Amino acid sequence: MKILIIEDEPALGSAVRDRVRQAGHVADWFQTLADGRAALSVSSYDFLLLDLGLPDGNGRDLLREIRQRSSSLAILIMTAQDQVSDRIAGLSDGADDYIVKPYDLDELVARIDAVARRYAALPDNVVTVGTTRIDLARRQLERDGQTIDLSAREWAIVELLARRPGALCSREQIEDALYGLSDDVESNAIEVFISRIRKKTGSGLIVTVRGRGYSLAGNTAR
Repeated sequence: MKILIIEDEPALGSAVRDRVRQAGHVADWFQTLADGRAALSVSSYDFLLLDLGLPDGNGRDLLREIRQRSSSLAILIMTAQDQVSDRIAGLSDGADDYIVKPYDLDELVARIDAVARRYAALPDNVVTVGTTRIDLARRQLERDGQTIDLSAREWAIVELLARRPGALCSREQIEDALYGLSDDVESNAIEVFISRIRKKTGSGLIVTVRGRGYSLAGNTAR
């Protein structure tokens, strides 16, 4: 997943970013609402980790803005505001979960995974292409009944394509899902990852539409 972190405490923010990346996710970290809004305007995220008490405002304002747009972005609040009324307010505004500071980073990652599973546990969360089965809720790919080990970025590509049946994904869309805003991206990075996936899953899973992008086999938009 691609995760946006908005947390103004430098030590905590960097620790959360590093732990989220260690868990196999792409992470961008910003310390103000203004920078977080700017990141949301230029990049597509799957998950938002949101502090409430920020230098330029209350994170709940951003939370309400996002939910007013009917966004499917998963949102977990991380804050020192530990009153029950604070939790109720955050959840009522549309947060999916709430964790109170100080918290354990491993618990935070577990909560991220739990919320992500709820989002994945929707109709059509299992995609089948020939003898390949992609289970989005369990983050697992099987071929001929055997589980295939994928790296975090290989899985991110497969998941991105599986969540867009009937649609092509451009190189730019895939790069956006795989890399943070500050990452340097090599020109052939996507081709390298696609090649690795094909070696593990067979050449028929991902279709290349020259000059346009990639799609799962059988899902290519014409």
